[in-house]
Amino acid sequence: MSDQHSLHSFETLAIHAGNTADPLTGAVVPPIYQVSTYKQDGVGGLRGGYEYSRSANPTRTALEENLAALEGGRRGLAFASGLAAEDCLLRTLLEPGDHVVIPNDAYGGTFRLFAKVVSRWGVEWSVANTSDPAAVRAAVTPKTKVIWVETPSNPLLGITDIEAVAEIARGAGARLVVDNTFASPYLQQPISLGADIVVHSLTKYMGGHSDVVGGALIAADAAVGEELAYHQNAMGAVAGPFDAWLVLRGIKTLPVRMDRHSENATRVAEMLTSHPKVTQVLYPGLPEHPGHETAAKQMKHFGGMVSFRVQGGEEAAVEVCNRAKLFTLGESLGGVESLIEHPGRMTHASVAGSALEVPADLVRVSVGIESADDLLADLQQALG
Repeated sequence: MSDQHSLHSFETLAIHAGNTADPLTGAVVPPIYQVSTYKQDGVGGLRGGYEYSRSANPTRTALEENLAALEGGRRGLAFASGLAAEDCLLRTLLEPGDHVVIPNDAYGGTFRLFAKVVSRWGVEWSVANTSDPAAVRAAVTPKTKVIWVETPSNPLLGITDIEAVAEIARGAGARLVVDNTFASPYLQQPISLGADIVVHSLTKYMGGHSDVVGGALIAADAAVGEELAYHQNAMGAVAGPFDAWLVLRGIKTLPVRMDRHSENATRVAEMLTSHPKVTQVLYPGLPEHPGHETAAKQMKHFGGMVSFRVQGGEEAAVEVCNRAKLFTLGESLGGVESLIEHPGRMTHASVAGSALEVPADLVRVSVGIESADDLLADLQQALG
């Protein structure tokens, strides 16, 4: 992140970081450089360092500079999906025989990557409740190279004390990776709390409009950023220029969207706590949430994700999802429209039978930016 960027507030950076006017036309929005290759001025004479769009593309560069500025990192990298970013990260940092601590509440795709893909080439992993620093410390071995954290977590909205786990990672000679997808850099900046690398699914709040798939890595250390960039180019799962442009456009409204998401989610959570058919509400903004104090310390607001458990078990939870009308039944999250899903049968089906298996009576909602009154009415009728 440049010194110039460090002088600006988040809201200003979201709009201006990486978004320099086009030098050819003066266009205030970076163009979509839908191009595969670039004219060279003699062999090796590159204009602006661009030779082939897998290696670098001006639209992607604008997004990557923006991401680094927003997360307070030294290098940002954009990928074709969040899992592509995670794959690049793991293959950059790990070798056969290394060990990773992963959370007992993680995105199903992340678990699948560890359990079914990375483990096949000799990387070991174990599960810990990352909300408990003592449990993290107990899970660390002499082979541990990475401690992986999601906070808030998916789908149980657990909260991890990033500073506390960062201290454990430093003591173990491991790197702390924080998936910041649920919070976004507007609500939480893990690098400032001691994280080494931040992961994002740009598909979610960063894009914000359910019209793009993407992922990102932001490194606190420039040398680590260079290693990641080498593997990004070598492996090739990069963000395309149009996708990069869509995410850049979404990020410009990230602060105002996240404020509204958080306000609406708070109202949804408060309503659910008093509903007779709801047995538990999982939202870090509620004072009774076990991670509330930690979340209040490290987050600006509490985000737009709410999970809850219902009376009647799995079938009742599925029926709530089916009866919702304004909340769209679908996977993913973070768009301006509200979504509802049954994690056990949808986003987290891959963790069934594992230590990460989610409760069968759990419903997860991504609270959008519609009228809060309309959202409350829809959930009330869905609950019956």
